[in-house]
Amino acid sequence: MSFASAANQPCSGKKGGIARCDGELFLCNDGSISASKKSCSATFGQKAGSAVAQPLLRDSGGCQCGSGAFCTGPRGGVYCLTPSGNKSYKRK
Repeated sequence: MSFASAANQPCSGKKGGIARCDGELFLCNDGSISASKKSCSATFGQKAGSAVAQPLLRDSGGCQCGSGAFCTGPRGGVYCLTPSGNKSYKRK
């Protein structure tokens, strides 16, 4: 059995693979954002200037993952909401 193909990739495992880019972040098929330090736009050859502005919101109504908007938690964490309603935190 070869472990060379078992390397971690963005959105691997239960996340179901990469759905698309959300600026520099990988949006996974389960609706969460990947904690990968890689740049999604650089990986897929998109221009760096094409990233959408990402405003920080206080309420959770407008921060769905993939929308380009993020909410801030009470302790300063930045997250978006997955389709199942769970928080997916953005890596610092």
